[in-house]
Amino acid sequence: MKKILFLLFVCFLSFSSFTKMIHPYHVGSVEINYNPKSRTFEVTGRFFLDDLENGLSKKYGKPFHFNDPKYKNQINEALKSYSSEYFKLKSDNQFLKVNYVGYEEDSESVNVYLESEKVENPKKVEAAVSFLYNLFDDQINLVHIIINGNRKSEKLTYPNRYLYQQF
Repeated sequence: MKKILFLLFVCFLSFSSFTKMIHPYHVGSVEINYNPKSRTFEVTGRFFLDDLENGLSKKYGKPFHFNDPKYKNQINEALKSYSSEYFKLKSDNQFLKVNYVGYEEDSESVNVYLESEKVENPKKVEAAVSFLYNLFDDQINLVHIIINGNRKSEKLTYPNRYLYQQF
């Protein structure tokens, strides 16, 4: 079921006409991938561009426009703050500092990049993921945690924001 939902999400992002109309589903994905070389978790959140614009606008009370270079600094500051509030990560019962790295956009979606501080051989991973919960009460976030090629996925539906995986 989780794979089907993820494939549906990817399909939705691939149709350019889809985002031109109001999309009926509010879905995002968050991949938390442990990199053994850097010993950090590399996090990529992918969201519909219009949803993220609206979520930031609602949160900070001013307009945000991706695909407009004059908003780039404002968007970076907002995403840094937004990510620190709506994403938390623990490894082996210790909160990890997570740094905002940047974002990339296309006409339909936005990738938000984060990276954790260093951690040695994580066995237990806990995350609090609530991206766009401030905008939609039907938001779904598909969360994938990958450690040493072992992938575990979970669907978080508003208001549920917590997940735990043992590796």
